[in-house]
Amino acid sequence: MSDTFLLLIGGFVAAVINTLAGGGSLITVPLLVVAGAPGTVANGTNRVGVLAGTFNASRMFQKLGVEGMKGIGGILGPAVAGSILGSVVVSRLADDAFEQVFGVLMIPILLLSLRKPNAASLAERPPWPRWLSTGVFFAVGLYGGAFQAGVGLLLIVALARSGVDLVLANHIKVITTFVFTCFALPVFLLDGRIDWNLALPLSVGFAGGAWVGAHITVAGGERVVRPVLILAVVALSGRLVGLY
Repeated sequence: MSDTFLLLIGGFVAAVINTLAGGGSLITVPLLVVAGAPGTVANGTNRVGVLAGTFNASRMFQKLGVEGMKGIGGILGPAVAGSILGSVVVSRLADDAFEQVFGVLMIPILLLSLRKPNAASLAERPPWPRWLSTGVFFAVGLYGGAFQAGVGLLLIVALARSGVDLVLANHIKVITTFVFTCFALPVFLLDGRIDWNLALPLSVGFAGGAWVGAHITVAGGERVVRPVLILAVVALSGRLVGLY
């Protein structure tokens, strides 16, 4: 019961953070480890919550009239290919190795989350050529398939530099994350890297936090959430790399 409550709250907070700044998986993956999941199982189980959140976000954008599906094929192809490769590679890591790598990655991704990229200024620069965009989206998919945390921020940067409007970029971001998670999830499933007892309460927390996060964003409450993100990530990063 304590693990269930922990993951409900953790998923809730992560979804709020994802709405405000991104990087919610920096909290949920380590919490899954604390709840008893080995590192690679935590990484796979986290995808179930991400899938639920991105599915709902994508539907909401559609209801609001944003047409993110147009011209997305050139993005989805390389991103999905990268995500499959990334998920296969990371699923072969030993649990201890994954936890240490993820623990180290948490700090730079935290910094990226706290300093959200200025998509408007990025969009003013000359867009990348097609071949470079394809390589970048493959690399983003590779990272997303392997680690997930912070991939939305990377997608926003890549989309803005590709000349995509900010609102449209957000819709494309959630669609892309949803689709490549659909392809990455079976890799973890076939390898037995998903704990459904932990995934279900986590997904419920994600669903509730997404709704609240939207309201906090409108009310300007981001400055309240950022200190929570900093403390949680620093503490959980130290736990994963074995400092205590």
